[in-house]
Amino acid sequence: MTTLPLIFNHDHLFVELEGHLWLFDTGAPTSFGAAESLLIAEEQISISSSYFGLTASTLSEYLGVECSGLLGADVLGRFDHILDIKGGRLTVSTAELSHDGQRVHLDEFMGIPVVEASVGGSEYRMFFDTGAQISYFQDDSLADFPAAGSVTDFFPGVGQFQTDTHEVPISLGDLSFLLRCGCLPGLLGATLMMADTEGIIGNQVLIDRVAGFFPRRGILCL
Repeated sequence: MTTLPLIFNHDHLFVELEGHLWLFDTGAPTSFGAAESLLIAEEQISISSSYFGLTASTLSEYLGVECSGLLGADVLGRFDHILDIKGGRLTVSTAELSHDGQRVHLDEFMGIPVVEASVGGSEYRMFFDTGAQISYFQDDSLADFPAAGSVTDFFPGVGQFQTDTHEVPISLGDLSFLLRCGCLPGLLGATLMMADTEGIIGNQVLIDRVAGFFPRRGILCL
C-alpha cells in the first residue's frame, strides 16, 4: 500500500509521482507521458510517450497545469484506490482496500468504468471519468435544465471544443448531485452511443468526499 499526494488544480485531478504531476484519468483507456516507466505501489509499469498524438507537453497546454502525463484505465485498473481530495491523499494498493459509503456498481467498456445514473426518474449508463472537469449528458432534455455558462474542454484525438452547460440533478444510488453538464460534439457524442452510454460523470462527484475506487471488483464507494 502506498500513499501519494493528490492535487486538485484547474478543476482536474493529479497524483504526484517522484515530484511530477500526472493526470488521474479513469476515462482514458491508455496512459502516456514523459517517463518510460513509473513505479506505483511497488509495481514497475511501462508508459507510452503519446496517445492519439497527445503528449505530456500538449496535455499540459490543454489543462493549464504543467504535468508529466496521464494515468489511464490500463494503469489505474491494476489497483485499489482511496481518493481524499480535501486531505490531499491518494492511497493505492495491489491488495484489496475497503471504504464505507454508498456502493455504486461499475461496469466497463474498453477498461473505462461505467455507472448507472438516474436523471428525472430515468436510468442512463454513463462513463465515470475522473479526467473530466464537467459531466456530460447526451439527451435532448439537457436544454431544459438551468443554464450554467460555456466551458472549453478537450478530448484526445479531437482537441479542444466548447460546450454550453446546464445544472442537472443526477443520482448515483441513494446519493444526489447537482452536476454541471455539457453536450459532446458530433463524433464524440456518437462514440458514446457506440458504447451504449449516454453521458459522462466527471470528477465533481469526488470533490467533497473520500471515495473508494476499486475497478478490479467493479465497485465505486462514495
